[in-house]
Amino acid sequence: MWIWISRRRMGPLLSLALIFFLALSTAAPASVGNPEDYAADESERTAGENIVFDDYRGKGCVDDSGFVYKLGERFYPGHSNCPCVCTEDGPVCDQPECPKLHPKCTKVEHNGCCPECKEVKNFCEYRGKTYKILEEFKPSPCEWCRCEPNNEVHCVVSDCAVPECVNPVYEPEQCCPICKNGPNCFAGTTIIPAGIEVKVDDCTICRCHNGDWWKPAQCLRRECLNGQSLS
Repeated sequence: MWIWISRRRMGPLLSLALIFFLALSTAAPASVGNPEDYAADESERTAGENIVFDDYRGKGCVDDSGFVYKLGERFYPGHSNCPCVCTEDGPVCDQPECPKLHPKCTKVEHNGCCPECKEVKNFCEYRGKTYKILEEFKPSPCEWCRCEPNNEVHCVVSDCAVPECVNPVYEPEQCCPICKNGPNCFAGTTIIPAGIEVKVDDCTICRCHNGDWWKPAQCLRRECLNGQSLS
């Protein structure tokens, strides 16, 4: 009777122990990785820090692209068009006094050690057009211009004289106005030719001033008797 009772009481205890063991197994942390993996990662990380570059000092020269030159050898470094000589102290490069470029140079070549002018400006530019050296031209009826040797354009503007008439006209391609009907002047509101006396009405005779065409005409008025006109 005692043994049977003990087995009945131990049944629930065994079940609880089994549940507790399974819970511990589930909550256990994952297994730690192989320590060799960490060693490999560390070696890769420090590999770049342990690179040893060759030292060419006293034995050669290295250009910008990494090419090695022997002592005494001439070469052109990537940043310069002037030749260099490899020495024990490093490259010694030519630094010549390059001639000044012509101020009229329009095309420069940089293939050599010094820049070289390949084309010199031999023309003038004026209002969107080009002209040869010493070429004369008229950009407008009143302007006369010339392309000077210094590539500059010099112009002269015509100074028109005072016209000898009160009704000048402008002709195409001409700078100054002209008097198509000759000299004249105003007699009141009437235009009369210069050089002669003109009877503007029955009682008035007018004449233009000599040389002063812009002035009003000189007029002589007489009294008309009984409507008779001046002879």
